[in-house]
Amino acid sequence: MSEKQLLNVKNLYVDVEEKQILHGVDLSIGKGETHVLMGPNGTGKSTLGYALMGNPRYTIKSGEIWFQGKNITEAPVNERAKAGIFLSFQNPLEVPGVTLSSFIRNALEQKTGKRIRLWDFKKELERTMEILQMDPSYAERDLNVGFSGGEKKKAEILQLLMLKPSLAILDETDSGLDVDAVRTVSAGIEEYQKNCKGSLLIITHSTKILESLSVDHTHVMVEGKIIQTGDASLVEEINRNGFAKYEKTEQNQ
Repeated sequence: MSEKQLLNVKNLYVDVEEKQILHGVDLSIGKGETHVLMGPNGTGKSTLGYALMGNPRYTIKSGEIWFQGKNITEAPVNERAKAGIFLSFQNPLEVPGVTLSSFIRNALEQKTGKRIRLWDFKKELERTMEILQMDPSYAERDLNVGFSGGEKKKAEILQLLMLKPSLAILDETDSGLDVDAVRTVSAGIEEYQKNCKGSLLIITHSTKILESLSVDHTHVMVEGKIIQTGDASLVEEINRNGFAKYEKTEQNQ
């Protein structure tokens, strides 16, 4: 694995409840790169995200996942998070009894292994919430409880900006958002690209979220396999023509 490579997925086969979903996925992401994974609904895009994060429901049957030069195929979720992998969910969970602020602070302390001074943390949190146009009172509300769809997504991007992971996997972050919320979430992702120097894997079947982001590589997944890889122009082409061409290609193989 070269110095510049962050993530290397080799010939990954993944089952969910004994049904094979991914059929030999290969994917390499370099440091500081932004990759987009597109494809029709139900094709295995989210499965790849969960498998990379180590969700126990997703069984790796064969293949390997390497991250920062280490084989993490068998590593549990908390170890992967500590190593610098972040997954933003399509439907973030509600956590009654734990405030957004304390959740992020706890996650930061877990990641760094150090106690964080409350004053410094609060200043940084306020500054970051401002970027996302979030009402500061949300910091002391229970995580995602009673949050609108847009506020939940902003809370996820807030975690991303505070935790500064090496690799952020964003799964359908723009689903169900209005135009203004998409713009705000995009601004947050742009901030991550600029200031955290991390790598991104953006999983989406729409292209709204990508309009203001610089994309290095685009991958098309159909039936649990990546069947096409290109640059940002592939996003434009899919925007115009959809996935029909790729679905036909896969059926003919």
